[in-house]
Amino acid sequence: MTFSEKDIKQIESKGLTVEGVNKQLETFVSGLPFSHLVAAATVGDGILRLNNSEVENLVAFFDENKDQFDIVKFVPASGAATRMFKFLFQFLEEYDPAEQTINSYLNTRDDKSLHIFFVGLEKFPFYFEVLELLNKTYPNYADLDVSYRSQLFVKAMLDEDGLNYGNSPKGLLPFHEYKNQIISTAFEEHLFESALYACCNKQAKLHFTISESHKDKFSNEFSRIEDKVERKTNSQFDISFSYQKESTDTIAVTPKDEPFRLENGDLLFRPSGHGALIENLNDLNADIIFIKNIDNVVVYKYKNEVAKNKKILAGILMEIQQQAFQYLKLIDKGELSHETIIEIARFLTKKMQVKISTEFEKYAEKFQIEYLQSKLNRPIRVCGMVKNEGEPGGGPFWVKDESGTISLQIVESAQINQKNKHQKSILKNATHFNPVDLVCGVKDYKGNKFDLTQFIDHRAAFITKKTRLGKDLKALELPGLWNGSMANWNTIFVEVPLITFNPVKTVNDLLKSPHQLK
Repeated sequence: MTFSEKDIKQIESKGLTVEGVNKQLETFVSGLPFSHLVAAATVGDGILRLNNSEVENLVAFFDENKDQFDIVKFVPASGAATRMFKFLFQFLEEYDPAEQTINSYLNTRDDKSLHIFFVGLEKFPFYFEVLELLNKTYPNYADLDVSYRSQLFVKAMLDEDGLNYGNSPKGLLPFHEYKNQIISTAFEEHLFESALYACCNKQAKLHFTISESHKDKFSNEFSRIEDKVERKTNSQFDISFSYQKESTDTIAVTPKDEPFRLENGDLLFRPSGHGALIENLNDLNADIIFIKNIDNVVVYKYKNEVAKNKKILAGILMEIQQQAFQYLKLIDKGELSHETIIEIARFLTKKMQVKISTEFEKYAEKFQIEYLQSKLNRPIRVCGMVKNEGEPGGGPFWVKDESGTISLQIVESAQINQKNKHQKSILKNATHFNPVDLVCGVKDYKGNKFDLTQFIDHRAAFITKKTRLGKDLKALELPGLWNGSMANWNTIFVEVPLITFNPVKTVNDLLKSPHQLK
């Protein structure tokens, strides 16, 4: 595609190249392949299930060795809370207390979410904050009819001239209420949790990817809670922030695959999804990186159990990495016996869940060693997997790539061709679900940081349909951070309990027991 000088300036101002944008345009035309599922990963075939003795040994191993490592917790936290309140925004649009009572409105709609919200109102962590604002704004609030009170409560929560929760970053919303109406945000809960496992030599490092417009809000929140959290955890906190890079934006196209242009003629570029964050992850200099979403936190009484499971995953990573590094150093020395070659191949198969090529035994010894070295010398991720309880999202599968290599991958349902009966059947039979619970080793056996951008499967991107001001468009999302962006890492899946997965996708999730004191 030939771009105008104005287009080229716009492209280059974002840190993009004309060549790169043309490749994106070609992708829209050629399309992207679905993942080729071979089988669902299950316990005994791709997912480890640990016994009590193994658990205790791994926790002890982690605790004994963690201070030798530089550990960071990486938390994607750029999302606004808008989706959490979707059904409440709809309620404000539709409901008029002058026309019908709140009970009549609820009864005429099959909306369980709205009913649950109003029944559980007093259990929400923000209840008293909203009430305080309402009593200031409407001195007679307590005397109003329940229908008007219901509408005003939701307005006070969501309106821009109220508490504006709908446009706030999810990480800074009230998530939990403790004694004496002390409120804790998801951001604060991540700090308390990190002190239990991502803390080395009494220092906990956390890195949050946020929207640049929210930087001051997060910084102010940390200033407000820093003394309290450090005093209670006996830890120092090193908090850093980064933003999704503009250079990871992708061009949007019309349904006819032509560049979508704004009213002023400019090209439309869009953020390319959480896969863009591989760049942010790549910028971190650490030995071990924990990854967990901003909304997946629990009240304090469950934190030790959650922390224990993080230590298990990290203990596995440390043990596996230690052995892999020893083998890589042996390979460097160039003194491998036939028995050692077989031992390394067995380690890759049994411990690292790597499918060795069926042609391996036919290779000359020199090529066998090169093959084993290439398989060992990669970033490693150990991923917790919970039993599938019907949550939407990705899961663990054995996947075959275009070269015929079979490996463990986290695959989203959008990557699967559900018109293919066999592929749909594999998806349907999946036993486990991805809660985004990762521990990553991102340095090689010489202590050098891997360039994580070299391990992406660029064909695992997504094309999605969107609209802008009523006009249809197609958008390109980069391979997901824990999907195609880590496709060529070594991957180990481990079964973890459900208590480790407590996301807040809608506001009503805050009523679930892991978010409540009682």
